[in-house]
Amino acid sequence: MMYVALGVLRTGIGVRNSLTRTMGSLSAKMAEYKKMWKPSEPKDWTAQYQERYIPFSANQLVEHLSQEFHSSNEIEKQSFHAFVKQLEVSLLQPYHSFLQELQVLYDPINPDRDALLETSELSYSEKLSREKEVLEYLKPILDQGNFNTLSEDTLAYALIVHHPQDGVQVHVNLDKYEYIHYWALGQRLGPLAFQISSKPQDSWFSRAPRTPTERRYFKRVIMAARPKQSHMVLKCFKDIPLEGLEQLLPVVKVRTSSIDRTLINTILLVTGGMLFVNVGMVVLTDLKIGTSFLLFLFAGFMTFRTWKMFAQRRKAHSLELAHMLYYRSTSNNSELLGALILRAQEEHAKEVILAHSFMRQLNIPCDGDKTDPEITVKIKMHVESWLQSKAGLEITFSAERALENLKNLNRKVGNTSTSKEHVVLMHN
Repeated sequence: MMYVALGVLRTGIGVRNSLTRTMGSLSAKMAEYKKMWKPSEPKDWTAQYQERYIPFSANQLVEHLSQEFHSSNEIEKQSFHAFVKQLEVSLLQPYHSFLQELQVLYDPINPDRDALLETSELSYSEKLSREKEVLEYLKPILDQGNFNTLSEDTLAYALIVHHPQDGVQVHVNLDKYEYIHYWALGQRLGPLAFQISSKPQDSWFSRAPRTPTERRYFKRVIMAARPKQSHMVLKCFKDIPLEGLEQLLPVVKVRTSSIDRTLINTILLVTGGMLFVNVGMVVLTDLKIGTSFLLFLFAGFMTFRTWKMFAQRRKAHSLELAHMLYYRSTSNNSELLGALILRAQEEHAKEVILAHSFMRQLNIPCDGDKTDPEITVKIKMHVESWLQSKAGLEITFSAERALENLKNLNRKVGNTSTSKEHVVLMHN
């Protein structure tokens, strides 16, 4: 299936309208979430997000399967390892070729390119069209890498709902973006470790809890956003909470939450009132200063103090946001393309290895051009059950794609073996 997708892309496909996310429809969904009372997740989240990421490396998977399914005798174990090695070799060329084509397509719009001879500058519309073409080109890679496309409902939820553990809140102006896209894998539900940063200043009006609470987050998040009159930003992050997706966008403003504003203003009013009654009245009586002048000085002092406290709070939030973007970012722009190719290649290999091992375990022959749907369902059920027993997670296994890729591999190996035999006969 991956080979078919690569072939289709090489023939040149048009940019689909599905990639064009209108900010108007996103604003409408945000208005819907504003009317809800404390939503805990996006609408139809279970149906929208199906976890397909296999939470083992290829080496770990081979080790587990060798012990459980291929340890009856040494010959079978060696045969399995030979199959894995042959699979790895067969995937190198098509994925490397696809990466080269993708880099050629992306190079004219790469904001980090350092070539000495600059090519002719593209117009704004040409750049926008090329960016959408790159995103369309990436779709089969992201799909094979087992990323889930996060819908407008998910983004609207993230822009509206703020978790109590998130001290930082940002304001996103949708009018400044051409499009916004997110992909994620590795959904987890549990305590999220804080990023490496300087220790935040403790204060009784801080909304952040002292201990991490259980929340929904993703092991990897891909973000593609295009601010107007700028360029496409491609970034990958790790361990990002669902409610913190908007903090990854390139054009945001750190804002102080309404609760923080209320608490700070309350503190200033109470302390200022006590200061004015206990000190100001004494000064007014002893030094015979006019009431209006004293009130003017007091108002100026309170204004300065309020501005100072809000500035300190915003500075702390900006530093916390900068630390998160620095420590949780894994790859950007052109480097991200190579990372996605490697991830898709590894997920491809893991799926084929699982399909191969379970077909051997269930004594299902791998022949013919078509696979019986009952066999596909059977493989899917057994693999998902095995992954849940090993990882403790509900993972949706793409059995149909894995079996199709396994058949493509067998055809490729068969053709190669036939060619080698033909060469030997001709030589003899």
